[in-house]
Amino acid sequence: MQPLIDEARTFPARAAAHRVDLGPHTTRVTPKAMFIACSDAHVVPALITGSRTGDLYELRTYGGRIPPYDEHEQTGEARTVEHAVDVLCVSDIVVCGHSRCGVTDALHIDSEAAPFQRAASQLHTLTQFDALSQYPCVQARLIDRTLRLHAWFYDIDAGTTARYDPRASAFLPL
Repeated sequence: MQPLIDEARTFPARAAAHRVDLGPHTTRVTPKAMFIACSDAHVVPALITGSRTGDLYELRTYGGRIPPYDEHEQTGEARTVEHAVDVLCVSDIVVCGHSRCGVTDALHIDSEAAPFQRAASQLHTLTQFDALSQYPCVQARLIDRTLRLHAWFYDIDAGTTARYDPRASAFLPL
């Protein structure tokens, strides 16, 4: 825990060295995009995208899971999506899955079946993407073309990211 405490103590100096403005803000933060990803420590959205403070509005959950929309039972995830879409008016949402994900690793596929493990992780990503597209606030913004959805897949071992191309029915390099 001490290394985390030490880094937290020196954060203001490191932020200043990288020209990150931590002062009082007179304007509202307007993120460029919402980034939905797994809470796995290997997946760091700001590093993957090269984003700076305020660029991304993040939602991190186990497996990047997005629960089905239910108007009678609002989850924290649903409220976070609605805030990004309706209040922050993000123009893009990225649903990013990753290799070696605990959700699909729980299927206990052996190492000889690694391609199937990757395919299962990618399918899981697309399932979350589909769940997101069923949220009414998302649907409304898709219809008026003020919101774009993206499915990405991050390969932890290679450090590369692919995007889903529906025409090719495959994840292709960015």
